[in-house]
Amino acid sequence: MRARSPESPPTSIHPFPARSPAAAAGDADQDALLRLAAAGGAAEPRRQLLASYPSPAAALAAGPAGWRRAGLDTAQMQALDRADADMLARGQAWCGEPGHHLLGWQDPDYPALLRRIASPPLLLFVAGDPDCLWHPSVAIVGSRSPSAGGRDNASDFAHALAASGLAVTSGLAAGIDTAAHLSALAAGGRTIAVLGTGADVPYPRANAGLHARVQAHGAIVSEHLPGTQPRREHFPSRNRIIAGLALGTLVIEAAARSGALITARMAAEGGRDVFAVPGSIHNPMARGCHALIREGAGLVECATEVIQALAPAAAELAEALRGRLAIPTSDATVIASAASRWTPPDPDYQRLWCALGHDPTDMDRLVERTGLTASELSSMLLVMELDGRVDVRHGRYSRKR
Repeated sequence: MRARSPESPPTSIHPFPARSPAAAAGDADQDALLRLAAAGGAAEPRRQLLASYPSPAAALAAGPAGWRRAGLDTAQMQALDRADADMLARGQAWCGEPGHHLLGWQDPDYPALLRRIASPPLLLFVAGDPDCLWHPSVAIVGSRSPSAGGRDNASDFAHALAASGLAVTSGLAAGIDTAAHLSALAAGGRTIAVLGTGADVPYPRANAGLHARVQAHGAIVSEHLPGTQPRREHFPSRNRIIAGLALGTLVIEAAARSGALITARMAAEGGRDVFAVPGSIHNPMARGCHALIREGAGLVECATEVIQALAPAAAELAEALRGRLAIPTSDATVIASAASRWTPPDPDYQRLWCALGHDPTDMDRLVERTGLTASELSSMLLVMELDGRVDVRHGRYSRKR
C-alpha cells in the first residue's frame, strides 16, 4: 500500500499502541485498515467509507458522523472506536515483515478483476508478490480426495497453464488444490493461494511447506486478519476470491455437492468462463463436472483449449494494467516473431529492453543495468510479459524468441 499523509484521528478514538512519531505517521493508513477489518459486519458500508475519503486514515478520522453517513451500524462504529490493542499489534507485526503487503479497497494496486465481483473483499493481506494478483490466471479447483487420474489431470493442466505464462490460482487445500500448486511451481510459473484463514496460518497444517513455497514464488492471499484460525464459514467466502482473481475457473473433479461447485457458480455469476474436465460415469467425483457441463460449462480435454478461450480476457487485463501504470499502448499486443526489432515508446522501457538479453537475467542484474528499482522493473516486466515480449522462468527474464 502506498504511503499517504495521515490525518490526525479525533480524540474519541483510542490511541494506537505507543510508537515513535515517525512510525505512527507512516503506519496511519495501515492501522486504519486494520481497524476497519476488525470492525466486522457488512463490508459494503466500510468500502463506501474508504471510497469517500482520500486515505484510510482520513476515513478513520471522519469519526462517528462520517462513519454513520457511510452506513456503518452501531456495532461497527463501537468496534472502530474501541479497537483491540492486541489485534492491532499482531496486524502491525505481520505487516512489518519483509514481503508482506496490505491492499485496501481504495488502493490502486487492488486487483482489477477482483474489484468487479459482487462482494469484493474490503482488503487483502498478501504474502509474496502482490503483482501476481494482476497477472492473468486460471483457478483450478476440485475434490480434496481425488482419484489418481484426477490428481494427474490437475498436475498436467496446471503445468501446461503455468508454462504458457498463466498463473494458477487455488485454495491450498488437500487434493486437487495441492496438485495444482505443486505442478505450477514445478513448471517455474506463478501460483496464488487464497486462504480461509489468516495469511500466516497454513491450512491444512500438512501444507505448511507448500505455503512457504507459494509465498516465495507467488502470493498467499487472505481477507482475514493475521492469526485467524480455520472456521467453516470462511471457506465458501474464500471461494469467491479464488473465482474473482481468475479469468476463468477449471474444475477437475468434484462431487455433486462440493466447494469446487460453489467456486464455479461464483465464477459464472461474475461473468467469468467455467471449464470442466469430464470423467467416468462410474466415478462419483465426476458428477459435479458433468453437471457443470450440462449447465453450459466448457468441456475441456487439454490446457490449450483453456488458453485459447481466455486469450481475449487476458488482453483486456493487460489493458487494465497499462491504465494503472499509465503506460502507452503499443500498436500490436503480441508480436513475438518481431520482438527483437521492437522499439519501446517509453524511455524507461527502452532502457529495460536494452538491458534484457536472450539469456535469462535475474532481477539484481537488471537493477544494476538500468538504474531502476526492483519495484519499477517488476511492474514493467509484467506488462512486457503480458505483451508477449518477455519470458520469465524461475525469477529470470529474457526476450521472448
